[in-house]
Amino acid sequence: MDGEPVLRWWRGGGRDVVYALIMTALVVGGAYGEAHPEQASDRLPAGSAAAHTPDAAFTLVAVAGLVLAVRYRWPRAVLATSAGAVTVYSLLGYVNGAAVLAPVVALYTLATKLSARRALAWGVLITAVLMGATAANNPFGPTGAGFWLLPALTCAATLGGIAVGTRRAYVASIEARAEADARRRIDEERLRIARDLHDVVAHTMATINVQAGAAAHVLRDRPEVAAEALATIKSVSKDGLRELRAILDVLRQADEADPTAPTPGVGQLPGLVDRAVQAGLETTLTVTGEPRPLPAAVDLAAYRIVQESLTNTVRHAGPATAAVTLAYRDGEVALEVTDTGLGGPLADPGLGGGHGLVGMRERATSVGGSLQAGPRPEAGGWRVAAQLPAPGGAAPERGQSVVPARSDSRVPSDQSDQSDQGIIGAAARRRA
Repeated sequence: MDGEPVLRWWRGGGRDVVYALIMTALVVGGAYGEAHPEQASDRLPAGSAAAHTPDAAFTLVAVAGLVLAVRYRWPRAVLATSAGAVTVYSLLGYVNGAAVLAPVVALYTLATKLSARRALAWGVLITAVLMGATAANNPFGPTGAGFWLLPALTCAATLGGIAVGTRRAYVASIEARAEADARRRIDEERLRIARDLHDVVAHTMATINVQAGAAAHVLRDRPEVAAEALATIKSVSKDGLRELRAILDVLRQADEADPTAPTPGVGQLPGLVDRAVQAGLETTLTVTGEPRPLPAAVDLAAYRIVQESLTNTVRHAGPATAAVTLAYRDGEVALEVTDTGLGGPLADPGLGGGHGLVGMRERATSVGGSLQAGPRPEAGGWRVAAQLPAPGGAAPERGQSVVPARSDSRVPSDQSDQSDQGIIGAAARRRA
């Protein structure tokens, strides 16, 4: 918390201020060294103004460097100010070898923000001004000392700025295209979900309406037929609610994955464990009980809970091992993920601003289940346990190999229509 104001200041322009101060120190120090050479070969002509450079003259060099603090906010004004200060310094007859670095930096910054044509125009203009000011009163002669280094510096700054600006524009266009494509896919997914939602609600409510009418018609004279109609209503409404939960879960996760990919389930847990092992977490998977198809929403919730648990173990548990247990019981499926890592707050995905534990509990609750998570004081590490409702199915034949797979509650439209027509037709016959 204490470092947040400093971080905001740094990102809001503090780094530019620090850079400008460092750059100012370098150019002023360099200019002072040029005005007071220690080597005999670098001594200035005795009669030149540079041989008697006053300290006040270095103020111009300091101005050329300090304005770089706002070069990204007002690049043109900064370049004009920096180049103008160095031009005046050069026209006074002082050595400008180090001072020209400040306007060169400003020229580079401006070139990153302009088109190539405008950047080149600014580069030619600044080069001409600096070369003209240097040649006008150069203590070493019009083209003496580092005169010909000036065009090389300005050319490198201009071309480098153009290259960086082009690269930034290219990356920005790629990001914009990717964002637009992602938005398009989200819109398409939402449209598909809306259609599925319409089909589920329309078919379910139509069937319930017909069966309820039939039950009301025969309730007094044929109670056994009314009981059958009510049982059909219960079954159809249960299936409809299950499909609605699955659709709403897909809508909630529409931005997380490719909507064309199949919904994962417990059948993909071996692959999930293999990926955890590849990530460096030694993980075992144990399945007990008779595997059976699970409702789509329960199947997805079970997979996501195990996935989130292993992900947080890899991130926070440190050197550890993990064990995943999937138990098929009467009317429910139980999940347990344990690890031998650090445990405590570091392993709690609900702390530190994360939403892992909250998300897992919401998933379990959304399908009518429950979830417990916490450290294991006696054994060390962390434990996540969930109980999810899973109505018992037909027991597999002896010796038959059963692989847990996702039970897709969605029915093809033609089969759904035929099923609805059969129910409606039966109800109509009962009315008669």
